[in-house]
Amino acid sequence: MSAGLKVGAVVITMGNRPDELRALLDSVAKQDGERVEVVVVGNGSPVPEVPDGVRTLELPENLGIPGGRNVGIEAFGPSGRDVDILLFLDDDGLLAEHDTAELCRRAFADDQRLGIISFRIADPDTGQTQRRHVPRLRASDPMRSSRVTTFLGGANAVRTQVLAEVGGLPDEFFYAHEETDLAWRALDAGWMIDYRSDMVLNHPTTAPSRHAVYHRMVARNRVWLARRNLPALLVPVYLGVWMLLTLVRRPSRPALHAWFAGFREGWTTPCGPRRPMRWRTVWKLTRLGRPPVI
Repeated sequence: MSAGLKVGAVVITMGNRPDELRALLDSVAKQDGERVEVVVVGNGSPVPEVPDGVRTLELPENLGIPGGRNVGIEAFGPSGRDVDILLFLDDDGLLAEHDTAELCRRAFADDQRLGIISFRIADPDTGQTQRRHVPRLRASDPMRSSRVTTFLGGANAVRTQVLAEVGGLPDEFFYAHEETDLAWRALDAGWMIDYRSDMVLNHPTTAPSRHAVYHRMVARNRVWLARRNLPALLVPVYLGVWMLLTLVRRPSRPALHAWFAGFREGWTTPCGPRRPMRWRTVWKLTRLGRPPVI
């Protein structure tokens, strides 16, 4: 029975999109079934006016995306234990349908090893889903649901039992690849991840490179991801493949300079605890279509 599964939602905001935030919160309030309790975290900024019943937390400094979301998780008790499922939603997104929370309840109730669900992100004007928003290598058909090896950070649902078992998002990452770090730890613990095309978050089409720190943090965190999670033999293979892909994509000279600076930073700075995945998890990732060298 899915009716007994309690759902909460965490939204982090910089306070600069009050209209979009209000629209998102309204879409959450319209979800079928038991009310979804929402916590909005002001990540180093005041929280704009929110509807009655929405809890808010205002942090004195910006802790980054994973840090802000971790604060939101703890607002539901240690590892979010006061609810069974947590939705993580971008503050400029919008749940397109009113049955998303109920679909999550059913999915987690029907599959006891399902730990994380990645929603489909669609542009509100065109309805199109960018390839980079389909978390698998074969991304040409965004309408095909499947098992996957990672998930989208601002459009997902997580079983809180996963967070209690493997921990939350890596605070150190601040921005980029924090979802894959959690995904790999969850998969190593025996959980599965689904991409569901019928669970839709409307979100304007944007480029991640709009963030000034994008190239440096993507490179730094890629190194940290490998150092923290991969067997030693795979670390140079994984990073070598990503260096080659970066060069093939021919970024601008400033972007490439920032990327290499981040790559060096990833090797010379602490990345948190190292817990290499088991080789059977490497095989699981491979069977799911994305071996951890790509």
